[in-house]
Amino acid sequence: MLPIRSILAAVLLAAFLVPPGPAVAKAAVTPGPVCDHQPVANTTAPAGAVTVDTAAPGDLYRKTQESPPGTTFWLPPGTHLLAADPFGQVIPKDGDVYLGAPGAILDGQGINRAAFTQQAKDVVIRGLTIQNFVAPQDQGVVNHDSGAHWIIENTTVQNNKGAGIMAGARQVVRHSCLRNNGQYGMNAYRSDSTITALIIEGNEISGNNTDDWETRSPGCGCSGGVKFWVVDKADIRGNWIHHNHGAGLWADTDNNDFLIERNLIEDNDAEALFYEISYNLVFRDNVLRRNSLVAGKRRADRGDNFPVASVYLSESGGEPRVPARTHLVDIYDNTFEDNWSGITAWENADRFCNSPANTSINTCTKLVADRTQCSAPGIASPPLYDDCRWKTQLVEVHDNTFRFDPTHVGCTNGSCGKMALLANYGTYPSWSPYKGTLVQDAITHDQGNYWFSNSYYGPWKFVAGDTSRILTAAQWQSTPWDQDNCASFDDVMPHC
Repeated sequence: MLPIRSILAAVLLAAFLVPPGPAVAKAAVTPGPVCDHQPVANTTAPAGAVTVDTAAPGDLYRKTQESPPGTTFWLPPGTHLLAADPFGQVIPKDGDVYLGAPGAILDGQGINRAAFTQQAKDVVIRGLTIQNFVAPQDQGVVNHDSGAHWIIENTTVQNNKGAGIMAGARQVVRHSCLRNNGQYGMNAYRSDSTITALIIEGNEISGNNTDDWETRSPGCGCSGGVKFWVVDKADIRGNWIHHNHGAGLWADTDNNDFLIERNLIEDNDAEALFYEISYNLVFRDNVLRRNSLVAGKRRADRGDNFPVASVYLSESGGEPRVPARTHLVDIYDNTFEDNWSGITAWENADRFCNSPANTSINTCTKLVADRTQCSAPGIASPPLYDDCRWKTQLVEVHDNTFRFDPTHVGCTNGSCGKMALLANYGTYPSWSPYKGTLVQDAITHDQGNYWFSNSYYGPWKFVAGDTSRILTAAQWQSTPWDQDNCASFDDVMPHC
């Protein structure tokens, strides 16, 4: 029988022999300020548009109800209100367009739960400021019910409870300001798991999770700049994602085919990117600065030595059997500067489909249709033995620059400045076939995870296998770990 490393190499070769799809163009946008820098547009009502009266609360709702699908509505400068009722809202029809003149504000008064609701498709919102709505936890203000193909451009969504925006299939959010919302800037969740082909481009996403949901509801996994749940294909490019009270970007549970490029991601309390039990990612040409300083210090202060990272891969990897534009988690050409740590690739040996340790309840991998199959005795044999686990596999980290100065980070106890590839010792549940060091050995030696050709500056440490094994660069590069071939350290040229 071929060793697992040889099998993975064969799978990779087969993947690369598949004819490539259309080339993905590099982003044409540059991250930078969007909030308070919206273009001057829609200064007068377009021909045929319905003008909304600022002096009449609820006028936007009434005129939307009275007009046919595909109507354009123009909101002049001033504050527009809905009915003073929690369920005062706007219910668009297919193809409706909402244009805000400079200074046009739709204000929820701390009363209305949502601004735009129900499931019309092809709705366009441009130039509005939408603020002070009070969506409940996990619900949103704009596109509350995740209608398909909404386009939200040059719009500010701020100071709301819950999520500023919910996502639907083929939604585009471009050159918008998503700031200081209570839970998320955007929540890409739909209960039927049909969100696909998102575009998030050229936005400023900042200061979200003002209600500190991870403290209010420990373990909820319900905070950050943008949260993705079971999204198939997302392009996230040219955004400035900063100062969120949690992760900047968090993809949680069976997401697939993400392209994250040319973003500036900085000063988020937790990870720049948390990619959790998900698949197939390209993360390239991004700049990451000062992420996870709050989360890293908090964990270190309680004596926890887990390597808190700026990019955290948790049970996530490449999977050739799940269709995508890549068959890897490919992390390259990024610059990391003074984050708490670098990249942590982790796999929880006790977290698998149908395990009580899986916090994504009632979910399974994309390779098993019926999660109840993942139980004893069948899980101990192929194919379930492999397919019931979300694997951190086929991860390539290469041609990145990692800069780290502990004095800039405020870390004095050696808990920061780590690069990590590790798992825990499997113990649970009693019928688990993944006990002991099995997953630790697999993630470090047998699952195609490789660092190579990176450039390091500063006193980096490396963690392999488990949290207690701290390595020097020379040890990280040597057998049995064999990582970071052709890497340079403080401009010492590599030997390849």
